[in-house]
Amino acid sequence: MAATIRDIRDRTGLSLATISKYLNGGNVLPGNRKLIEEAIDALHYEVNELARGLVTKRTKTIGVLVYDIQCLFVGNMLHYLGQELHKNGYGMLICDSCNNEEMEKENLQFLLSRKVDGILVFAVSLTGTFLGPAKKAGVPVVLLDRAFRGEEVDCVEVDNHTAVFRAAQMLIENGHRRIALVASDVEYTGLERKKGYEEALRTYGISVPEEYRVNGRHSFELGYQGMKGLLALDMPPTAVILSNYDTTLGGILAVNESDMNCPEDVSIIGFDDLLMSKVIRPKLWIVSQPMREMSIKAVQVLLARIDHLEESGPVRVSFTASIRRGDSVRKLL
Repeated sequence: MAATIRDIRDRTGLSLATISKYLNGGNVLPGNRKLIEEAIDALHYEVNELARGLVTKRTKTIGVLVYDIQCLFVGNMLHYLGQELHKNGYGMLICDSCNNEEMEKENLQFLLSRKVDGILVFAVSLTGTFLGPAKKAGVPVVLLDRAFRGEEVDCVEVDNHTAVFRAAQMLIENGHRRIALVASDVEYTGLERKKGYEEALRTYGISVPEEYRVNGRHSFELGYQGMKGLLALDMPPTAVILSNYDTTLGGILAVNESDMNCPEDVSIIGFDDLLMSKVIRPKLWIVSQPMREMSIKAVQVLLARIDHLEESGPVRVSFTASIRRGDSVRKLL
């Protein structure tokens, strides 16, 4: 039978009020604290977090809304988020929105019904309207990876615009002018990355056929079909930026199935320095997002809101992505 607070009372001789105060994070005399901790250890007492939450108004649980749990980028971010939350005494409750805005709304309500202390959001929606119930309930929210259009919400992201601008710039510096981009035109990250691509073309006075702009939702299929279409053009691009991890894998497979080689026939810059990018040959040029640092910062911002340590307006933290050089870009004469 599990030990109870009364068992601690019987072992220590202290009052239930003193023991309860300690268990709920209050200050007790050092001698009493020592007695209680020794009793907890001897009795293998486990704190009832639900009962504690009724007193402290805290559940020590963070909700995490993700747009697609199958996405390897999201999986890696969840790994780092879980580590940082654990260090701070929190667990996490994950809901997959399956790239569906209605499911995202339902998942938010589910998390609120579970009385989570805060919510980390990898959003499907481009606007923050669906977060209204969280705001009304006073539950802090921090966006990860994506921001909202025209709305200020605490957010930790990468400067996607600059990341792809620099990728295109490096291709241009290596002599490429026929540069294509495979990117989402329905997701915040893809839209920002498209802006960086277009700015690079304008900056360097480069005009490309409309067929070089391959749009859709970030996915393996978009990368695969997009690259096949690009390689089949009468004048295919000499370089392609694949602006997401899944599209990178799809694009590489399409090249491998074709009669063309990378980088001899087509140069490639991919996205996200994850496992498969390390084993693909040739070694890819990769836009690398600082996933661990982003996760740590997001948790810090959220906990500061929960503990009322941050009372200013919305915080927006934008990290710089690095570009890891490889062997997948050919220098043209």
